[in-house]
Amino acid sequence: MILQLPELVQALLDPKAYPDTPQGIELVQTQMSFVFLTGDYVYKVKKPVNLGYLDYTTLDKRQFYCQREVELNRRLCPQAYLGVVSITRDKDAILVGGGGEVIEYAVKMRRLPQEAMMDVLLANNQVSSQMATRVAQKLVEFHQKAETNVDISAFGDLNTITQNTEENFTQTEKYIGNTISQERYLHIKDYTNNFIEDNASLFRRRIANGKIRDCHGDLHAAHICFTNGICIYDCIEFNDRFRYCDVASEVAFLAMDLDHYGRADLSQSFVSAYVDKSQDKELSTLLNFYKCYRAYVRGKVESFKLDDPYISTEEKKKTLAVARSYFELAEAYILEGD
Repeated sequence: MILQLPELVQALLDPKAYPDTPQGIELVQTQMSFVFLTGDYVYKVKKPVNLGYLDYTTLDKRQFYCQREVELNRRLCPQAYLGVVSITRDKDAILVGGGGEVIEYAVKMRRLPQEAMMDVLLANNQVSSQMATRVAQKLVEFHQKAETNVDISAFGDLNTITQNTEENFTQTEKYIGNTISQERYLHIKDYTNNFIEDNASLFRRRIANGKIRDCHGDLHAAHICFTNGICIYDCIEFNDRFRYCDVASEVAFLAMDLDHYGRADLSQSFVSAYVDKSQDKELSTLLNFYKCYRAYVRGKVESFKLDDPYISTEEKKKTLAVARSYFELAEAYILEGD
């Protein structure tokens, strides 16, 4: 059973709601947003939800996080993020950038070419090791410039790392027996806790060496577009804790995703290029730990979709398989290291 879409969403599926009256509109949903694809532009409206790790429940908060999204994403994809637009109600009409009462906000983006997205290129076997190397080079330059200070570095301490991993396990308890087995859950949890305990001095050294930065936070293939250079978009704006992380964790995220696409060769090319350009020799010691963590996060996020009333039963069947595959991959990194 799928719920009827909210009034605002139905209104934004009408081309007349937009200033340029696009010919067609496609709606894509995430757990936290309604995304409207028009001819040349994308409008992203945040759902009024509180998911624990993000809170979009008031209009002021949604406006604030729309502005944060634009500001943070301009670091790696300045050409795509055009700004924040208001959505208004004027008499009976709901319009983008119209007159009347402001009832919502949206991030307005220039639409990026779908065929140039890294996940699409991977599916068509069109990503080369040279392309993976170029992504690594862009990321090294980004990380070197990314902000770090005492407050950001504190997110690399053992308490915060443990908070992040424990949150994963707490939030996925309800999916045991559905997307993850009890045995796999306990295996990953034990490995994670033991690794943190056994490598406490390494985690402290990463802080001392300035490796905790204001990163992208959600670096997987679907957020990379090979257009006008390389555009890396859709970073995490809603929770600093997920963006302030060890650069090794960020590298591990994309490396894990490339593994998930069955391209361990590209994953290796990417990591090798990053280590070579950054000279971060300690990264390899942390790689499987963070790959496991990132795969688990992806499994968790896919599992969350099973609770979304606006996502169809058919879509949820696909989601179930994807979630299970990520949890399976998370465990594979432990077995690889044994």
